[in-house]
Amino acid sequence: MRLLAIDTATERCSVALRLDGRVIERVSEQPRGHADLVLPMVESVLNEGGVKLGELDGIAYGRGPGAFTGVRIAVGVVQGLAFGVGLKTVGISNLAAVAQQVARPGDRVLVCMDARMEQVYWSSFVREAGSELVTPLAPERVDAPDTVPEGDYTTLAGTGFKAYGRLQSRLATAGRVVHEATLPLASDIALLAESEFRAGRGKPAAEAEPVYVRDQVAHVKSP
Repeated sequence: MRLLAIDTATERCSVALRLDGRVIERVSEQPRGHADLVLPMVESVLNEGGVKLGELDGIAYGRGPGAFTGVRIAVGVVQGLAFGVGLKTVGISNLAAVAQQVARPGDRVLVCMDARMEQVYWSSFVREAGSELVTPLAPERVDAPDTVPEGDYTTLAGTGFKAYGRLQSRLATAGRVVHEATLPLASDIALLAESEFRAGRGKPAAEAEPVYVRDQVAHVKSP
């Protein structure tokens, strides 16, 4: 299967081309400017892979949660690319992409990403023994760090643990591995999306949409 994946939901902008298991990826880490970076990165991976956009089986994208503007950039770019050549699309949770990056067989991963405004986006995932992919154990939520519940996790991952030290102090008990700086990668989004495409869950470009989790995207100061 030939898939392109795009992610701009965090300060990391990444694009990956997955060609029957082989991965070509471009990554740039900077707080802004993703709109200018992403299309040249797409062109670069396609050129290296020797394929044209219309020869792909689909396009995947990080659907959020993440930075409001960043998530919209990915969705807009994917819609434009996919519509032009009639490709289907699949949106992948950015929290799942973080879990996929760190999970080993048998791991139960709590992902907490910094959502600003004294909140974290969070969910939990499991990678069953014998499986290559993580699956969700809980709905995606946005909550104050102090309210993220305890659980039988083996691994903690995401920028929320770095941003809110008290969250790590409370949950990083003995034996738990902590990946406090992990950001999503397009290569993991492509891997997770492949099974979605194979299951026939690709959607037309017009149906690609972001998932913000948090409805309020601007902080309103009290008078």
